[in-house]
Amino acid sequence: MVCTLFYRLQPNVDTRQKQLTAWCSLALSYCRHQKLYTMDVMEAQESPVFNNKKIQRKLSTDTIQVIFEELRKKGNLEWIDKNKTRCLIMWRRPEEWGKLIYQWVSNNGMTNSVFTLYELSNGDDTENEEFHGLEDWLLLRSLQTLQLERKAEIITLNESKGVKFF
Repeated sequence: MVCTLFYRLQPNVDTRQKQLTAWCSLALSYCRHQKLYTMDVMEAQESPVFNNKKIQRKLSTDTIQVIFEELRKKGNLEWIDKNKTRCLIMWRRPEEWGKLIYQWVSNNGMTNSVFTLYELSNGDDTENEEFHGLEDWLLLRSLQTLQLERKAEIITLNESKGVKFF
């Protein structure tokens, strides 16, 4: 009974907020585990996070939209289209990624070094780092946060982007 109630938005405001918090946490954990950075609402409805085949329960697309809107308010999601059918998922915000990247640069004595975006996200040196494989749009946003803090400068190198760390 409890499981089935979880799949319907609850009318009580406090209960609904707790429910949305739980769904948001679950969705972000799933995206982090799967290294997902974009999601389609219709595809999400069929994903294991919103569709539990064992108990034959699935969230409606309307409920998924409510959860995604909650994630948007928290800064973990941006809609790609006006119809709100596709979104960017940020299980870590750009500022958090920026801190991780800068910590790696500092710990490895690489300040005053220049990297291409490809080297940072796909290079051999970052293979064991959490930001390895980070999509370009999120990597760029993360580096922009470091640029605002004057810890890095985004530069253009032969038609591709790079970054110098300070």
